[in-house]
Amino acid sequence: MNAGIGQVWVYLSASPLLWLTATVLAYQLAYALYQRSGFNSLANPVATAVALLVAVLSLTATPYERYFEGAQFVHFLLGPATVALAIPLYQQLPKLRRNWFALLASALVGGTAAIASAMGVAWALGASPATVLSLAPKAVTTPIAMGVAEKIGGLPSLTAVLVILTGILGAVAARWLFDLLKIRDHGIRGFALGATSHGIGTARAFQVSEEMGAFSGLAMGLAGILTALLLPLVLKLLQAA
Repeated sequence: MNAGIGQVWVYLSASPLLWLTATVLAYQLAYALYQRSGFNSLANPVATAVALLVAVLSLTATPYERYFEGAQFVHFLLGPATVALAIPLYQQLPKLRRNWFALLASALVGGTAAIASAMGVAWALGASPATVLSLAPKAVTTPIAMGVAEKIGGLPSLTAVLVILTGILGAVAARWLFDLLKIRDHGIRGFALGATSHGIGTARAFQVSEEMGAFSGLAMGLAGILTALLLPLVLKLLQAA
């Protein structure tokens, strides 16, 4: 009986659809737990799903490369999902027209602060140059962050982990921080969350309101564009100085 189960597992593990299914089921279970908790931010479904998948991969001794053969389909859908953020953003067009300069300036200042603080803390704690550079793009969405990290000499795999941790931390702590600072406007909340916690923060923002999600998506896009364009140039100038 055990030999038969082992043969079935070998057959299933060779199919990339197994890990696509596992990813979807892990998130569905995590989201069900999130609902049961009353949408408590500490039960963030992304964090729970990641923990479940890590446990399964560890118990089955499955290499990440094999897992990603199936999970890449979900990864591919990040592109269309990001483009779809334009729809709720279009519904906020009047507010965008009134505040375009403030939003652009906020994205630039916020992105600069995120990069400087991350690199500064890592450098002060004695991190290696590669680790410091890997931290630089941690506040932008994963595909952009990994591309930027590779270009500036960081470690893309480390950057991906840091991006996910940043997103989860932001999604968990943002509400309490906003309440503490007495920030009530959903547009401001969403923009701040998207600028620091990218896709995971944006998903959390949409659970609160369409307006918050729309501005979070805008901030995520602006932060990604500005970081991809300016960070390599600034670091190159600093190295030449």
